[in-house]
Amino acid sequence: MENWNKYQRYIFTGVMVSVSALLQACTMKIFLTPINLLPGGFTGIASLLERATGLMGIEVSTSAWLLLLNGPIALICYHEVGKKFVIFSMIQVALTSLCLKLVPVVPLFNDVLLNICFGGFLYGLSLVIALRGNASTGGMDFIALYVSNKVGKSIWQYVFGFNALMLCIFGVLSEWKYVGYSILLQFISTKTIDSFYHRFKRVTLQITTEKGNEVVGAYVAKYRHGISVMEGHGGYSGRKMSLLHTVVSSYEVHDIVRLLKQVDGRIIVNVIPTEDFVGGFYRKPLEYSVEILA
Repeated sequence: MENWNKYQRYIFTGVMVSVSALLQACTMKIFLTPINLLPGGFTGIASLLERATGLMGIEVSTSAWLLLLNGPIALICYHEVGKKFVIFSMIQVALTSLCLKLVPVVPLFNDVLLNICFGGFLYGLSLVIALRGNASTGGMDFIALYVSNKVGKSIWQYVFGFNALMLCIFGVLSEWKYVGYSILLQFISTKTIDSFYHRFKRVTLQITTEKGNEVVGAYVAKYRHGISVMEGHGGYSGRKMSLLHTVVSSYEVHDIVRLLKQVDGRIIVNVIPTEDFVGGFYRKPLEYSVEILA
């Protein structure tokens, strides 16, 4: 059974990586390339290098630069981030490079703002799909996830700052209005990632139950988070109640609530966003944190 679950995770990751690569390549060819915009991260750097080397009479494709740039970073992150995560991320990079060669440039809109809005959203979504499948689009994702794991919070806003700086360099090779368009595209893409990928967001669960010992036993048997227990009674019913308090990652909430309801069908769970948290907090390694239901 355990091996079957493992194979299911591999199949799920493979499908998500393939969809992510195809969506990323199509977004670039349909929305970005026709209006001379650059995506962010290493894909943007690869496009920038292709244009720079082209001005020098040296033809090196974006696909080739993608593989050259991602290789060294993947080797560095192999042990720190997780080998399965890195391997599937490099598969995503290779598939994106292949799709960029196969997908033709087919403009969908003539309006620049429509291209920016749809391109920014879909490019961010392609990254979210890879992340949800326990992989990434390589490059800056490796660095962002490595740092986020160390500090325990999302750093996508800093990635946006890096991308904006990189795009300003692009301004030397192109018109500055395209730099402004590309920065706006990056902002939409970053907001999309932040809205749909919640690995580093925490929530507080306030739980009220008449089966305190059973609920706590089931919870600590499966999850490695601390839980506080206070005894009380219902203000209306007068019955004895247990008040439980725990902080968890937001992507775990669905599974935790389902587990608790199996123990006590009448349990009450209040989910509260947690802005900041001080103290030790366990987070699953990226190798095992597939967000199928988050």
